[in-house]
Parts: sequence; C-alpha cells; structure tokens
Amino acid sequence: MTSPTRVLVLNSGSSSVKYQLLDMRDGSRLAAGLVERIGESGSRLVHTPLARGGERRERTAPMADHAAALGAVAEELAADGLGLDSPDLAAVGHRVVHGGLRFSAPTVVTDEVLAEVERLVPVAPLHNPANITGIRTAMALRPDLPQVAVFDTAFHTTMPEYAARYAIDVETADAHRIRRYGFHGTSHAYVSRETARLLGKDPSEVNVIVLHLGNGASASAVAGGRCVDTSMGLTPLEGLVMGTRSGDVDPAVTFHLRRVAGMSVDEVDTLLNKKSGLVGLCGDNDMREIRRRIDEGDERAELAFDIYVHRLKKYIGAYCAVLGRVDAVAFTAGVGENAAPVREAAMAGLEQLGLAVDPERNAVRSGEPRLISPEGARVAVAVVPTDEELEIARETYSLVSN
Repeated sequence: MTSPTRVLVLNSGSSSVKYQLLDMRDGSRLAAGLVERIGESGSRLVHTPLARGGERRERTAPMADHAAALGAVAEELAADGLGLDSPDLAAVGHRVVHGGLRFSAPTVVTDEVLAEVERLVPVAPLHNPANITGIRTAMALRPDLPQVAVFDTAFHTTMPEYAARYAIDVETADAHRIRRYGFHGTSHAYVSRETARLLGKDPSEVNVIVLHLGNGASASAVAGGRCVDTSMGLTPLEGLVMGTRSGDVDPAVTFHLRRVAGMSVDEVDTLLNKKSGLVGLCGDNDMREIRRRIDEGDERAELAFDIYVHRLKKYIGAYCAVLGRVDAVAFTAGVGENAAPVREAAMAGLEQLGLAVDPERNAVRSGEPRLISPEGARVAVAVVPTDEELEIARETYSLVSN
C-alpha cells in the first residue's frame, strides 16, 4: 500500500478561508480556492480544480460559520475526486500567525498545542482566534488525520536575544511576553532558500536580505539559512511602511494622541493599523495606482512613494551592517515581485554597498525567480516569487512522513 502524499493547506481568517490541495510527490497543485464573507448573507466560494484543467466554479450561498465553509470546500473537492475522505490525504497544514517562543517548528496539533495558541491570542488578537477556529473545524471533519500548525513566527525564533529584546524593564517584558517575534516567516524561509538555489549555493553558505513587500511588508536578515533580524516585532505593525500600517513610529505618538486629540487606545490602534501607511499618506494602498498618480504629477502620491522607499533603504542598509557580508537581496510578494519602480528606487544610491539593478532585467515581468542585478555585480539582486502554501505543505508533509 502506498503512503498518502497529498496535503491540504488552510489559511483561516476571521471571515475567510484560503485553501490549496497539493501532491507532495512533485509539489503540484491539485485544487485551490477561497471562501469569503463567512457569516454574512453573501458568502462566496471560488474553487479551481488545477490538476485536470477544470474550469473555475463559484457558489454564492449563506455560510454561517467556518464549519459550513469547510463543508462546502469538502463538497467541491469531492466533486473533482479529491475529497477529504481520500486515503491519499496525508495531513492538513494550517497557517498560524503567532507561535510565540515555544513553537519554533511545525507542530502536530494536540489539545495542549491549541491551548498554548489560545494563550497567545492577546499578542495576535486579529489572527490566532481565526486560525484556531480553522483547526478545530478541520479536526471535526477528519479527527483521524494529522493537523499540523505552521507558524509565521517560527522562522524568526533563531534571532539572538540582542535582536529580539526591546530595551524595556525585563520583568515587565517577560510577564507580558513583550519581545520581537517577526512575521511572514514561511515566506522569508522559502525565499531565502530559493535565492540560494538561484545562486547555485547551499542556504548555509548564503547571507540574504529578504524584502517581502505586499500590503503587509517586512524585511529580514538571513545568515546561512537562519534569521538573525527582522523588521516586524511584537505585532505586524513595526517596521516598513505598509499598505495601511504605519510601520516604525515614535511610541510617544500614542500618548500624544491620547492627551492632545483625546483618542482612545482602540482609536489609535485603528489609526496605526488601518488608516496609516500608504493609504494614510495619499489615500491609496495599491502601488499601481500610486505610480499612475505620480505619472500624472500627483505630489501627495510622490511623497508617499518616497517615504515608502526611504524606509526600505534604511532597513537594507541596517541589515547590510547586521550581516557584515551580503550575497543577495531578494524582492518578493505582490509589490516586490511586480513593481519595478520600487525595486529600482530602493537600490538607487546604494552602489557603494555593491547593490544595483540592470534596467532591462528589472523591467522583465516573469513568474520565475530571476536576477535583476548587472552581470558580475558584487551583490546579487533577485526577484523570487514567494510560495507560502508550498512552504506550509512541505513542512507539514516532512513532519508527518517522518
């Protein structure tokens, strides 16, 4: 009897579920889809069977909760002969945003694991509850199947204490789990490893700065395959300018707004997480629209772009110092993979660090990993499309197959 080789990857949000079914013999995708607006009257499921070239299907019907949503997903998969009851299904891999310090690797879910993830809700109130709901729902559907949690924070647990600690009272920090955890870990792990492969080297031989630039954005310094620093902290708010998040800001801004503007803690939280970043600076968080406005002479959009790039350069320079030797800078995620002007602007003026882009190479649009630095450059600059679902599936399958 052959061993099961398929992994279902679930990314459960508060009102959505993204999923992919992969065959780990070759990493191929058998199906993918999205359920959105769970709990609303206009719930919608979009399902695409990929293995057999099937057409995308949609269904719009009320889905009261995640149980109903995953039940609908199971029906769509079954219609393609890929049902959750298949003996070929090895495990379900779940994206879990926050694993704290305890979870530094993929973990088979038990009651004890779930309890610890629940204890971390105060430091990830927007994400961990939804991740827990997805896990519990999948466990109810297939109680006999291994459920594996793959944590966004796990890749960053290798940071040394001097990079992970904030300079605040140690007892207070420890009592309330206040430290820098970092996020987008599956993306940083995947991209740093694929960058080494692009250079024809083992990850242990390569120092890489990874720039994950999407609506959420983060940078990491990866030395020999291990994260030694990253831009996000206790929450995903710290670091780079993002679509709607401020990134780094003087902590006293919060006190100032409380005292002078009379804003509540929740109002400041909303301001910094949902009304800041690019959308706060110019009203748009779509880099394509911002570039269009710049081309039309919009000064507000141009300033937002310049602030975005300035912050990015500061982190690139800082991580060059942290790493000492940099072999590559890798751009990834929606903006990093597709916005050539961002890549060009981020590298401009950094020639003394060995960083530059070739205009023709940078202008190429491709879904493949590629170098965009000039021939013979001291430091490689690359575009490496991320694949967090494949990374989650690989880590899940590696755990359960061993």
